[in-house]
Amino acid sequence: MTTVTVSKRALKARLLEYCRQVEQTGEERIVTSDGIPVLKVVPFAQQRSVDDAFSDRRGALTWTGDIDAPTAEEWLDA
Repeated sequence: MTTVTVSKRALKARLLEYCRQVEQTGEERIVTSDGIPVLKVVPFAQQRSVDDAFSDRRGALTWTGDIDAPTAEEWLDA
């Protein structure tokens, strides 16, 4: 995937179009001023839910023992 470079002038004229392209394709845009890169427009990475983050591990972990058992004994010595 190549990174597209646009001037500040072009960005100003077509900002909404470029934002939609970045959002839809995930392709970055480098904004230049007099040919010098000054900004990078990248898609915002959404945080994954816990279910999404561990979906590949589902069923791989097991719990043994009573999950509802009190744990107060562990804290009495503290």
